[in-house]
Amino acid sequence: MSTVFIFLETGFEEIEALAAIDILRRGGVPIRSVSLTGEKAVTGGHQISVLADDLFEEINVSEAQMLILPGGTVKINEHAGLKQAVRAFAQQGKLIAAICAAPMVFGELGLLNNKEATCYPGFENYLVGSKISKMPVITDGNITTGMAAGYTIEFALELLTLLKGKEVSDDVKHKVLPAG
Repeated sequence: MSTVFIFLETGFEEIEALAAIDILRRGGVPIRSVSLTGEKAVTGGHQISVLADDLFEEINVSEAQMLILPGGTVKINEHAGLKQAVRAFAQQGKLIAAICAAPMVFGELGLLNNKEATCYPGFENYLVGSKISKMPVITDGNITTGMAAGYTIEFALELLTLLKGKEVSDDVKHKVLPAG
């Protein structure tokens, strides 16, 4: 199975990145965190520093199975190399996912035309051409979007379903959200 990349920019939402990494790794998905800052140490929006697995300049994005963009900062929309990779993935029908403010990258690139998408409330105007959904997580074709940090587990489980199937996703879900 190919690697999944999740991209970290200064100010990223820690819950969205770290919980997604955790859930996917529990499901057996090889996922690597990638710094967009030029340094492996990246500080999130709540001053939690994380050591990324790789720098953007060190990876071969085209070999990935999925690209994930956590929110927390609009700076993720400023990285030209990432935007180029996201556009190429979308054109090839490969899986891309973003949560919180990060779906703005997809909107700006014109990838959401006639697709359902969700985002952090107040960022809807960046989802150019989309059909705005109030669902916390939505997959339309090869694009998955999530609303906010509070829905990260649901977002990550949806990604796990896409990558490994419902049975694996349900197994992880029952381990992290046991029935009362």
